[in-house]
Amino acid sequence: MSQNKRILVTGGAGFIGSNLVHYLLGKAGADLGITVSKVVNLDKLTYAGNLSNLAALENDARHVFVQGDILDGELVGRLLREHDINAVMHLAAESHVDRSIDSPEPFIQTNFVGTFRLLDAALRYHKERTAAGKDDFRFLHVSTDEVYGSLSATDPAFTETTAYQPNSPYSASKAGSDHLARAYVHTFKLPVVTTNCSNNYGPYQFPEKLMPLMIQKVIRGEKLPVYGDGSNVRDWLYVEDHARGLALALVRGRPGEVYNIGGKCEMKNIDVVHAIIAAVNAERPGLKRTPEGLITFVTDRPGHDRRYAINCGKIDRELGWQPLETFATGLRKSVRWYLDNEAWVKEIEDKKYNLERLGAA
Repeated sequence: MSQNKRILVTGGAGFIGSNLVHYLLGKAGADLGITVSKVVNLDKLTYAGNLSNLAALENDARHVFVQGDILDGELVGRLLREHDINAVMHLAAESHVDRSIDSPEPFIQTNFVGTFRLLDAALRYHKERTAAGKDDFRFLHVSTDEVYGSLSATDPAFTETTAYQPNSPYSASKAGSDHLARAYVHTFKLPVVTTNCSNNYGPYQFPEKLMPLMIQKVIRGEKLPVYGDGSNVRDWLYVEDHARGLALALVRGRPGEVYNIGGKCEMKNIDVVHAIIAAVNAERPGLKRTPEGLITFVTDRPGHDRRYAINCGKIDRELGWQPLETFATGLRKSVRWYLDNEAWVKEIEDKKYNLERLGAA
């Protein structure tokens, strides 16, 4: 494979996508020994896409932003050919479970049909390339640990061979997209690598998600809604660690393989909320917030999976990836970022998205 990468990133104005784009145009060269000469960033700019996430790249000629939809196969095909793309990193997705319960159809359209359109456009493009061009091409499909379903407290962590048992419209739509990716490898020999990640956190995360929303509520002294008894367990992965894992899977992963990427950090939701309160207090000691004064338990959401846990031994053994951040160091970085970027949060909140409906842990 060529070390000169011309990459189409879908969903690159979102949370994980924008962090990935920053990583590709920043640290990836030194970390992986590659040259990223171009990133074509295709994003529909739905509520979760934000051009402010990419402001630092405004004068970087290597970054080309295109507002568009992955459902538009003709647009995708044109971008692949126009920019001589030799790698696709597919992150565009509807990703919030509560929204999928309220309105499943956008999840099916974007996550399943959109992935089909993208794979189909990539396959047509791949067929047109020379033999060397075919060998030089990779498609990375980015998915979630939620496709595996829910674990009990004593179950072993998810591996790449764990049977799929999606329990929400969101995870079902992602499971379907994973199966499409697999089918395009085995039927059409399209060189696809799939990754399944655990819960991400870090800079640029849309404020409907647990970490940034709770940080803002702690700052303001507002109630922190926690689903059920707060004992649901998630594996927490700092977003830059994830971006590094994605780039590594793209460059060194084997076509047809699946790699799980996790933070090696299982925590109950209630413990995460306690840690957020403590971290905000450490940065803003004058606030003196207490869990007793802020935490309130609310009715659990339908079908709430009890525990997710990722066994990421395969990507460690085969590709040499390990998370660099602990939860403590990643949380500290995250809290500082949100405290330093309150204008970024306010810009989103001023658009009056329905954040309160989606705010529980």
